[in-house]
Amino acid sequence: MKKSFGAKPFLYPQPVLIIASYDADGTPDAMNAAWGCISDTNQITLYLSAGHKTVQNILARKAFTVSMADEAHVVACDYVGIVSANQVPDKVARAGFHTTRSELVDAPIIDELPMTLECKLISYDEQAECMIGEIVNVSAEEDILGENGNIDPARLRPIAFDPVNSAYLAMGAKVGNAFQDGAKLK
Repeated sequence: MKKSFGAKPFLYPQPVLIIASYDADGTPDAMNAAWGCISDTNQITLYLSAGHKTVQNILARKAFTVSMADEAHVVACDYVGIVSANQVPDKVARAGFHTTRSELVDAPIIDELPMTLECKLISYDEQAECMIGEIVNVSAEEDILGENGNIDPARLRPIAFDPVNSAYLAMGAKVGNAFQDGAKLK
């Protein structure tokens, strides 16, 4: 028998996204968010309230980056989610992160996080708290690439947010082949 929880935002996995921007004086800022998804082949959609300093920065600069939080940086990634840049403007540095300016968008890339989406702002609907960005580049450290030259999740070691238990989870092992295994039932 299934237990009913009512209307809750329970969905697995929820990626832990670290969204980075520059403030008005060029100080890097970052926030942790789990409310985001790929919404088209070159678009990401994030659900963020306008009160976040990061959102204000993105609206001013029209650019941002999104990095996958990973197992090696759980503490720092959580920190940028529980501390507001409205109160702690240097929270990126306090988290122990270093940044490099993207060559493609006016936003910082967090050096310690091995995979980053570089994005231009397409739109922001304040009422719906919905931000859409165009992905102009994905960059990845070579040490997370597999033998085929693609990103290897086992090397990236991204974490997911568990909304039910307020926890971070490591990604599991490969269990199948997309667009292949279902063919066995044809």
